[in-house]
Amino acid sequence: MSYLKPYVEGALKTYRAPEEKSGFALEIDGRLKTEFSTKEGAEHGATELKRRFPMLQIRIYDAASQSRHDLPALG
Repeated sequence: MSYLKPYVEGALKTYRAPEEKSGFALEIDGRLKTEFSTKEGAEHGATELKRRFPMLQIRIYDAASQSRHDLPALG
């Protein structure tokens, strides 16, 4: 697991999308936070976070298709 490196643009601190065209990242409350090499790893990480912090809005970012997917329903 690796973390995305922040950069400063003006006075706002933001995060860049993964520069590689493969892999997955967690989008937490609209900001990309953690990068995973597999979709299963990203889903597992997202599920654990959602269980611990149910108030967070968590989505999975797919770098290959440059799309975001909602977290699978917790069961």
